[in-house]
Amino acid sequence: MRRFFEKVTETILAFSSAITSIAIVLIVVFLFKEGLGLFSSPSVEKGYALYLHSSNGVKDLSVTDIKNIFDSEVVSWAELGGRDEEIMIFRFDEIFSLYSDEELGENYEHLPDKLAQVIRENPNIIAFLPEKYAPVNVSEVKALPYKNISLSDFFGRKEWMPTATPAPLFGVLPLLLGTLLVSIVAILIALPLGLGVAIYLSELAGERVRKLMKPTIELLAGIPSVVYGFFGLVVLVPIVQDTLNLPVGETALTGSIILAIMALPTIITVAEDALRNTPGAMREASLALGATRWQTIYKVVVPYSVSGISAAVVLGIGRAIGETMAVLMVTGNAAVMPASLLESVRTIPATIAAELGEAPAGGAHYRSLFLLGSILFVITMIISVAAEVISKKQHKSV
Repeated sequence: MRRFFEKVTETILAFSSAITSIAIVLIVVFLFKEGLGLFSSPSVEKGYALYLHSSNGVKDLSVTDIKNIFDSEVVSWAELGGRDEEIMIFRFDEIFSLYSDEELGENYEHLPDKLAQVIRENPNIIAFLPEKYAPVNVSEVKALPYKNISLSDFFGRKEWMPTATPAPLFGVLPLLLGTLLVSIVAILIALPLGLGVAIYLSELAGERVRKLMKPTIELLAGIPSVVYGFFGLVVLVPIVQDTLNLPVGETALTGSIILAIMALPTIITVAEDALRNTPGAMREASLALGATRWQTIYKVVVPYSVSGISAAVVLGIGRAIGETMAVLMVTGNAAVMPASLLESVRTIPATIAAELGEAPAGGAHYRSLFLLGSILFVITMIISVAAEVISKKQHKSV
């Protein structure tokens, strides 16, 4: 009977492990499948196209060219290789101010003809029209060819404007750099502090102090991130703004401080457990050879515990990189290239949280957010693998 229950327990554990592994694989596959679908999306808003007069010599426009035209930063066709004429921007809804409902028809059956007439009468026009109503087989009208969103459009551009029309911009650089800036500075703050506290609790603190501090620190890890964000917004933001004389306090520095505070409990708890697992015989041998208490700590205890300390670092970095609400509340949420810690930034997790609810399912914006999640997954995986390799090498050298 005992053997039977052991077999059943082993089967249940094996089944649970298999189900968990399959679920993780399926999540990763779904994440990358949705994200990589972005590169099959058109660079112009789906269902729309750009139309020119056939006499216009411009044959192709990049996403940047389209943005500059519709932002009035480029106002002449000569700047794009065409004639020296002012660009006339025409949007679809303008047709309803030019013609009455009777002229357009009860079911808008005359709409394509009227749009063709507008383009025919304005050789310098660029019209942003839905393909459903666009004029076809009209000699004076030509549609600009457009390509799918490319890797260079996503990874090489500096503008994140996923709702811009007619051509949304999915430049991930400001989000990626903002995430790395905030996370790296947070770890630089949290790691020495966390390791110092862990060493104190493990090697120096009395039993009464340790029993008081350890549960308190572990309790901090359970505080919801939105509470940390509210604390940062109400307390830290005014302090940073007043101390550094900034126009706003929602900066990358504020986000880094909040993330450091949030990562500290994880780093302290994991590192302290690793340090306390060092065999007492090693400490005693070091002291017996004449080493001081501090020499024993940084030459024996810390090197022996490097694997656990590396795990603490990885968990701390993962907490920093993947944090959403707190960062969203205190960094200013500005998708611009970060120039310093004293400017507002936006991170990848904050972008996903802020925009996923408004992105149409299956659209380019929706897929781009899944691709951002894929980038986070890759970054975390690289950090974990690197930390594992480093800890194994250091552990062998001890």
